[in-house]
Amino acid sequence: MTIALFDLDNTLLAGDSDYMWGKFLVQNQMVDGPHFERENQRFYDEYAAGVLDINAYLTFQLGVLAQYDKKVLDELRIKFLSQNIEPIIAKKSRQLLKKHRDNGDTLIIITATNRFVTTPIAQVLEVEHLIATNVEIKNGQYTGKASGTPCFQEGKVTLLNKWLKQNQQDLAGSWFYSDSHNDLPLLNVVDNPVAVDPDDKLEKYAQQKSWPIISLR
Repeated sequence: MTIALFDLDNTLLAGDSDYMWGKFLVQNQMVDGPHFERENQRFYDEYAAGVLDINAYLTFQLGVLAQYDKKVLDELRIKFLSQNIEPIIAKKSRQLLKKHRDNGDTLIIITATNRFVTTPIAQVLEVEHLIATNVEIKNGQYTGKASGTPCFQEGKVTLLNKWLKQNQQDLAGSWFYSDSHNDLPLLNVVDNPVAVDPDDKLEKYAQQKSWPIISLR
């Protein structure tokens, strides 16, 4: 079976779900608004520049989950999904997913954004397999910490290789669609890398490598 991998934020979505979750928390007065919003923006800018300290960011972002009951968070996430995420599913994303599904490919969303945020998004997009940054749960509650390797930059390759081994799959004929230069480690190991609405760094790199450049918007 051919593996078709899809980045989520700014690829299948016309926006960043992780960043938007932070803004959603501010809007719903779940966090210290001014401070949290400044930090959320700072981390997003560092991600865009390719200098994000992923562990510092996860401490910041996941810490909120430890402050609230899991049931409250799960209910809040339903509201977030309907109000903030469904409206920004890129216009042609479902068509692209359907194309690969009809080809009999194995579809996987692979994203740095944590599994708490992304699990219901993958379900809405009808993608069975999700590789994401895992969130630690103890005694039925979020601890505010990540679990295992963050699914970011080289970490995406590490976690994908683990998934391939567990599922007895390989990357023969594989595809990966992404918008970000942060995904170059994975883009460089698949057979068919595709830049989707790419940032400036990825666009330049894709042009040099003669990779396809497409838009889903």
